[in-house]
Amino acid sequence: MFTGIVEEIGIIKGIKKGSTSSYIEVNAEKVLEDVKLGDSIAVNGVCLTVTEFGKNYFKADVMNETLERSSLGSLKTGSYVDLERAMSANGRFGGHIVSGHIDGTGVISDIKKDGIAIWFTISTSSQILRYIVEKGSIAIDGISLTVAKVTDTSFSVSVIPHTAEQTVLGFKTIGDTVNLENDIIGKYVEKLMRPAASEKSESNITMDFLIQNGF
Repeated sequence: MFTGIVEEIGIIKGIKKGSTSSYIEVNAEKVLEDVKLGDSIAVNGVCLTVTEFGKNYFKADVMNETLERSSLGSLKTGSYVDLERAMSANGRFGGHIVSGHIDGTGVISDIKKDGIAIWFTISTSSQILRYIVEKGSIAIDGISLTVAKVTDTSFSVSVIPHTAEQTVLGFKTIGDTVNLENDIIGKYVEKLMRPAASEKSESNITMDFLIQNGF
């Protein structure tokens, strides 16, 4: 489990792609301070398992499913990536619940400055947009951000200078692909609102029930 608060920017040191799986090697420092084999590290928002590490690098296997569902397949040697260790039990929950399981990707369609802030507009599929709400949470390349605007084809976030400087968003340009993870709560609520086909009775969960309980 992650929070979407990026700890450092890493650099891809090497990538080996195979027919059924691949691995990546990442140069890093901070996320290696207490690393152990088998630990989880989010790389651009994708939860990966450390299979090898050294003084300033770690390796992680990447399955074909991960390459197909995320932007990791487009990384190359020298690419910058956001890195975050799994949240410790005694850590502050500064972002939102991020699982590291990518729902899909989006494409940056617009970048514009607004005072000190930078607006990023992301175009994505209707399957992703259905779970995105204004003022709700979204993880972009593993970064916990608040949605400022939603349309039928895209959504926008407003990023403060600190976020742009401390994450890969500062290197992004129009046309770049980013990993997206929806707020998991929305997906669970939808599932509860849609009972299984085998169930004869209707769900007792209604919009009034959700409103009364703070949703």
